[in-house]
Amino acid sequence: MSNHIRITKQFSFETGHALYGYDGKCKNVHGHSYKLSVTVIGKPISDSTNVKFGMVIDFADLKKIVKEEIVNVFDHATVFNKNTPHVELAKELQDRGHNVLLVDYQPTSEMMVIDFAKKIKKRLPSHISLHSLKLQETESSFAEWFDYDNI
Repeated sequence: MSNHIRITKQFSFETGHALYGYDGKCKNVHGHSYKLSVTVIGKPISDSTNVKFGMVIDFADLKKIVKEEIVNVFDHATVFNKNTPHVELAKELQDRGHNVLLVDYQPTSEMMVIDFAKKIKKRLPSHISLHSLKLQETESSFAEWFDYDNI
């Protein structure tokens, strides 16, 4: 019996973005109240002398990783694809004291969730795996990343 357990922690952050070259309203700078669900999988610690006995991962440890890698970086920032003319707009905003993130991808929920997966996976302890991410952009729209889709 392997007893793999999935643990999920939810986060929220406010981020602005614009989709360069897009044929709809989202080509304009706008923002979302993102909700991110991070699910990891592992076996609960069976060593009764360990302070984390019975836990797959301490929620506080997972929170620290996701806050440092994602939430603290993206919250109240505006994200632009650095490979587009949006870099001019980004520079103007930065010059005016705005928090701007330049990424090497189109900042859609789909591409953001791929970026987030890479960053979180690098920080997880070796006995814990990233199972899935769900990035909710609006009440009715979200992107999901699953480890088993990317093996």
